[in-house]
Amino acid sequence: MSDLKWADEVSTKIIKKISIVAARNQRKIPYTSMNGVFDDMSEKDICWWTNGFWGGMMWQIYNATGDSLYKQIAVDNERKLDENLMKDKGMDHDSGFKWLPTAVANYRLTGNEESRNRGLLAANNLAGRFNPAGRFIRAWNDNGDGSTAGWAIIDCMMNLPLLYWAYAQTKDPRFLQIATMHADTAEKFFVRGDGSVNHIMEFDPVTGEVVRAFGGQGYEEGSSWTRGQAWAIYGFVLSYIHTQKEEYLNTAKRIANYYIANIPDNGFIPVDFRQPRESMLEDSTAAAIAACGLLEIEKAVMEEEKHVYYKAALKLLKTLANERCNWDEDIDYILEKCTAAYHDDKHEFSIIYGDYYFIEAIWKLTGKEVFIW
Repeated sequence: MSDLKWADEVSTKIIKKISIVAARNQRKIPYTSMNGVFDDMSEKDICWWTNGFWGGMMWQIYNATGDSLYKQIAVDNERKLDENLMKDKGMDHDSGFKWLPTAVANYRLTGNEESRNRGLLAANNLAGRFNPAGRFIRAWNDNGDGSTAGWAIIDCMMNLPLLYWAYAQTKDPRFLQIATMHADTAEKFFVRGDGSVNHIMEFDPVTGEVVRAFGGQGYEEGSSWTRGQAWAIYGFVLSYIHTQKEEYLNTAKRIANYYIANIPDNGFIPVDFRQPRESMLEDSTAAAIAACGLLEIEKAVMEEEKHVYYKAALKLLKTLANERCNWDEDIDYILEKCTAAYHDDKHEFSIIYGDYYFIEAIWKLTGKEVFIW
């Protein structure tokens, strides 16, 4: 069977399942599930960082099917996030994750000016988190004591496309400058020589000097949190796509080559490539996100290199589709064995961005994708 035929068959299964799941969850913003039923973050925490992915899923399925139900759900998700836009403490480095798959996707597909406005408001807030001394975008908020004022995280590479989009919309070079300065800082201080990455770096927020690295959501300091690796692969190739700076593509390749070299024979991605041998903990989201990045690298590199990244992406996706997807239409989620952080109490559950990136990767193969980033 050809890879395209295989991807088409998987996409058919996705659409069939999501048509049922979306109809019974249309008023929710899911994050995870309990006994196979999606929760609702619009009731629990409207500012939660994953609250854009459900809307993004809906736009991807809408683009593939033209069914107005998905558009309706996505627009509802977007409007609910207006509450987040008006909460100062709820605005952080993850504005790209929230408003690129919702407001910006809406604007790209429909030209809705209210959605464009939301995207620009979010982009301006994200730009306002830039620390000029350290040339980084600050990560999380604190309680006003400045304790995390110098923290930056690798995840933020995925939020930079909101700034690239804002630059394209306004031609204000501040957006481009902030995005590229942050990417340059991440390249210099987050990416290690072997292509592994740090999750959290602390800088002195006044002088900009490096203070230390933290293990963050991985196993320990100096380890290799796989979702962080995936954010870095995809994030740097996205910065290349938006700027055409060759060094970003080279960095994405270096991180990807490290990732590929560490994919286990069975294709199941651990939470951390350097977790103890006896630990069997997996994170399927790290496979789905990495596959998206690898497929974008494959498009950008020379012909003789393409097979390296394409084959690795296909291995990850086929492993997920055959072994880690739940196709039962009575169960809301698709992707199983997703883990948020190594040292959390709970592991290997469903997480909405796992479903989102799995769908996005399959759509990249079939040509159905809305390019959200």
